[in-house]
Amino acid sequence: MAKRIVIADDEMHILHILAIKLRNAGYEVFTAGDGEEALHVCQKEKPDLIITDYQMPYRNGLELCEAYRQRTGMIIPAMLITAREHDIRVEDVQKHGVDLVMAKPFSPREVVQAVATLLEDPEHISVG
Repeated sequence: MAKRIVIADDEMHILHILAIKLRNAGYEVFTAGDGEEALHVCQKEKPDLIITDYQMPYRNGLELCEAYRQRTGMIIPAMLITAREHDIRVEDVQKHGVDLVMAKPFSPREVVQAVATLLEDPEHISVG
């Protein structure tokens, strides 16, 4: 059974590119355009991994990860993608359960590789 991934980003071109690349890599992918929609998709689809933008309408990426963990009691790997990497404190990332922060612009190939690593062994990924 394919691993399930939720991608949350308010930039549709990023959603589209990542969804295509991850589907081509064999993952089942679900997308959301804002943090609140992403929370609902996560609760419904029960993903193995969340990829989320930091800045989104209604709920940012850190808030999304924290809310999902609080509502479900599940801790799953999470990747934060952001253009504002320098504004995010490592303590906040760790507190909200994010395993990896990736700065925009990024290579979709790097995202696919990071996803594979996170899903294989999240202990080998370091924050920041």
